[in-house]
Amino acid sequence: MKIVAQNKKAYHDYFILDTYEAGIELQGTEIKSIRKGSVNLKDSFIRIRNDEAFIDNMHIASYEQGNRFNHEPLRQRKLLLHKKEIKKLQKELKENGLTIVPTKLYFNTSKLKVEIALARGKKLYDKRQDLKEKDSKRDIEKALKNAY
Repeated sequence: MKIVAQNKKAYHDYFILDTYEAGIELQGTEIKSIRKGSVNLKDSFIRIRNDEAFIDNMHIASYEQGNRFNHEPLRQRKLLLHKKEIKKLQKELKENGLTIVPTKLYFNTSKLKVEIALARGKKLYDKRQDLKEKDSKRDIEKALKNAY
């Protein structure tokens, strides 16, 4: 499994509750650009419309060797999920007020997959608490390293 891109901001802004693996429908030169590593998941999100899941705001840079048939960098891309999974996600969104964010983009053998997560937004005090825990862990590891 080769990870192409990660959404670290998602782990900072959300509590990750559940994850799913989905395929992604691409056009023309997009896969070449992704293999090169020119992709960004930072501000992307997933929307469900007409019982289909779409990923919005995922930036895939234009391929330099592409011609006039090159793709749009910020176009909407369809996610390949089972109908049951989409229904389950839709139910969670309506009932619990959760959101769906992409967390990883990776190659599973030769197929491109995106890991999506069902997430709940963090408040400002939750983010501060996470930073405090991270700092304390770092201090403890430093102290243990210096003790040896």
